[in-house]
Amino acid sequence: MGPLLALASAVVYGIVDFTGGLLSRRAHFAAVTLFGQLGGLLLATAAALLLPADAVRPADLLWGALSGIGSGAAMHFLNRGLSHGAMSVVVPVSAVTGVALSVVCGVVLGDRPTAVAWIGIAVAVPALWLVSGGAGADDSGGVPDGLLASAGVAVQYIALAQAGAASGVWPVAAGRLAAVLVLLPTAVRHRRRLRLPPARCLQSALVGAGAALGLVLYLLAAQRQLLAVTVVLASLYPALPVILGLTLLHERLTRKQLTGLTAAAAATILLSLG
Repeated sequence: MGPLLALASAVVYGIVDFTGGLLSRRAHFAAVTLFGQLGGLLLATAAALLLPADAVRPADLLWGALSGIGSGAAMHFLNRGLSHGAMSVVVPVSAVTGVALSVVCGVVLGDRPTAVAWIGIAVAVPALWLVSGGAGADDSGGVPDGLLASAGVAVQYIALAQAGAASGVWPVAAGRLAAVLVLLPTAVRHRRRLRLPPARCLQSALVGAGAALGLVLYLLAAQRQLLAVTVVLASLYPALPVILGLTLLHERLTRKQLTGLTAAAAATILLSLG
């Protein structure tokens, strides 16, 4: 179940990034991010109330809050990057660097991936980059924001994986609350831009709810397998915006992207076997 849950998280995040990227170009990124985290808080709280939790320790909530600080920062910089940079550059930069940081930290914390899993990790990182088609010099506007977002992604994944299984989904709910609090100063600075039409507010909230669902699936996956493997599988989400672009926006698939998608599929198989 661990690999399937991690892949489900990747699918959800892929849809979230695709829709959130389009939304960030139609509304101010600070508004999209804040309303998104509020939507995520509502979904995570509802999930926490519905799913059983045997023992919620303060430490679990603190790990969840730290994860939320990371995800709040990640979504802030990711949406800012998407508002002025190419989606095919910003998302893979945040994913690839976040994967690398998370895998290194996972090994430091005691993860011991098998040889097959290591091969899968080694294949997955360049695959994510190739899926983007490679960042050209003219498309580098969103790279700094993508790199900053990647640090938040790593904190989000590593911290959430430290929460105990008995805490249920409450660490995710604590994380959404922490993310909202972290984003409030930025929201105050851009308060004039927060006035969105009701439809845009609802769309932003739904995107954030989707991101929270992706984190719930990731947490359940991390409780069942190694952190390094879970992070890599969950971070295959950049492949989905490419696929959605092909099917919905009628974009053309480049040779690099085809190679990246093939390599990502091979990495998925290797990580599932490992």
